[in-house]
Amino acid sequence: MKLLPAARSDRAKAPGEPPMGKMLREEPELAGHSAGGTVARQQREGPAQLNGQTLSRDVVDPTSQPQFDSAPPSRAPSPAPPQESHPPREQWGGKYEFLLSCIGYCVGLGNVWRFPYLCYRNGGGVFLIPYFIMVLFTGLPLFLMELSLGQYGAAGPITVWKCCPLLKGIGIGMLCVSTLVCLYYNVIIAWTFFYLGSSFQSPLPWSCDAITNVALCGNVTVENATGIKSLSPSEVFWNERVLGVVNSAGLNDPGPVRWQLAVCLLVAWFIIFLCMVKGIHSSGKVVYVTATFPYFVLIVLIIRGATLEGSLQGVAFYLTPDWERLTSAQVWNDAASQIFYSLGIGVGGLLSMASYNKFDNNVIRDTLVIAIGNCGTSFFAGFAIFSILGHMAWRKGVPVGQVADSGPGLAFVAYPEALTLLPGSIFWSILFFLMLFMLGVDTLFGNMEGITTAVLDEFPALRRNMKYKLFFLGGLCFAFYLMGLLLVTDGGIYWFTLIDSFSTSFGLIIITLFMCLGISFFYGVNQFCQDIIDMICRCPPWCSKVLLYFKACWVFCTPFVLLFILTYIFIDMYNTPLRYGSYVYPRWGKALGVCMGAVCCLQIPVWAVVAMSNESGTLRDRYTKAIRPLNSWRVNNLNSSVRECVEPERVEAPFTVNLTDADFTAMTWESRSEA
Repeated sequence: MKLLPAARSDRAKAPGEPPMGKMLREEPELAGHSAGGTVARQQREGPAQLNGQTLSRDVVDPTSQPQFDSAPPSRAPSPAPPQESHPPREQWGGKYEFLLSCIGYCVGLGNVWRFPYLCYRNGGGVFLIPYFIMVLFTGLPLFLMELSLGQYGAAGPITVWKCCPLLKGIGIGMLCVSTLVCLYYNVIIAWTFFYLGSSFQSPLPWSCDAITNVALCGNVTVENATGIKSLSPSEVFWNERVLGVVNSAGLNDPGPVRWQLAVCLLVAWFIIFLCMVKGIHSSGKVVYVTATFPYFVLIVLIIRGATLEGSLQGVAFYLTPDWERLTSAQVWNDAASQIFYSLGIGVGGLLSMASYNKFDNNVIRDTLVIAIGNCGTSFFAGFAIFSILGHMAWRKGVPVGQVADSGPGLAFVAYPEALTLLPGSIFWSILFFLMLFMLGVDTLFGNMEGITTAVLDEFPALRRNMKYKLFFLGGLCFAFYLMGLLLVTDGGIYWFTLIDSFSTSFGLIIITLFMCLGISFFYGVNQFCQDIIDMICRCPPWCSKVLLYFKACWVFCTPFVLLFILTYIFIDMYNTPLRYGSYVYPRWGKALGVCMGAVCCLQIPVWAVVAMSNESGTLRDRYTKAIRPLNSWRVNNLNSSVRECVEPERVEAPFTVNLTDADFTAMTWESRSEA
């Protein structure tokens, strides 16, 4: 330690002390000695004590001020406490809560009502070839990217872009997409509630046993004199009793709110509020039921379907390959769109849920488990759906293709009608709609988590004050309920189809494309891979090898596939009119849908301009600064127990050290330390 000049002049010379010049000449030798044998002796002896404090011996520069530990040697070093403005972040109660939450989020209604239909429409079993190719080159890489980004940054879809402030608009765009999805997705849960309540009636109101359907059932499979096919009881119940669409002329004629659906929608949002009131501590417990119950129902339906006459005909229709379909671009586009639809990529839900993980969670393992489980569920659900549809076709004496449908038509028309043909139809109907409710709630949890996490990270005061957080969550749910009332009017199904068609269309693809390019080329794909390795501290050899594959996908394969999908979407959107049944959407309606998608993806350039305007210098300097990670990016995760070695607490205030004669000769220092 360097003494002040006054201190040196006042010090009395001890007897036998070597001259100052000799002592100064010996300093290099002593320094060299300390770099050799002294270091080993220090490691054996333990830390030296000075004035009751631990002296750090790793100071190489003798003129630099040594650091002192404020805690005694026996006390384990503690991580730095979080700042007041950033309260401690919640964490999942266990790894199974995160896995079940992600599986419940990914395994949704699309696995039940969309994948089986796309499979038989695009060549049966042949569709599995492009589907799994798209999983390998698009689904898995983007899924891992979102989980890794959220877990490493420990932040929501907006705040996490401190890694590259220029791309903050990606997070805002995710928030817009998630808002549109939440707006219409809970309407599906409201329909499910309506059917679930009706399932307790005997006989079922959409079955031929109901008195009101006697006339309809007499003409179910025959055509009248005008050549128009008669409607089935399930179609009449869906169109008249549930939707009321027969009373609306289109988008410009929404009609009154249907009070039964309005009540069901209010109950649905109230349940969502209760399940999320304590964040992941409440929703993480709910998923133990909501994520596992659908699998139980699917297994029961498969077993029951396998015992029915005509079930093999339905399964054959589901899986019969048509190899010529592989040459169609639509098949590949449908496979890629199904990956986005089922995995929930690009809407911020995955990123938000991963932000509550422990820092050392094996994100590669979770990616493989969740993605493979999701795809397997889609294929598995097809057997439960088409085995019973095959029985329905056998009972009616018509081909399976005439009873198969997609989307709401499958979940609320074709399949409920098939259930009425089973013994104990009331039980099977209650079981089926409970499954739909669980599937919808889990997916909505993830979308709502993306919104709430983004807002709470931007405004930490809401997270710190439980009262404010409750008001925010309650206000958010109520606002979604008020906006959703448009979708439960007589013409609400037209608005539902419009939002469903464009909210996750080209806007979502553009957002994920920029996310992939931004992480690969702006943040740096090598740095991103190193971040993943840092998180998996005990990275198995197979993880490092798998990362090479993902690295190639992020840089080459995934952007190419996304550009192909985007091109096909624009061509199809230009050439194909939007329809619901026989209703063709007007041009202004389609333009409104395009505006929805455009608002989502235009957030990227808008916030890029804002980020550059906040910097100084030339345009090139502004750009360089805007793509540089903020200082708080790598220290954002305060919950890690395996982060890089945390520095012990230091004494930052001014302090006084009284030096003795032994401080000036290394040999005397060592002899007194040994004593």
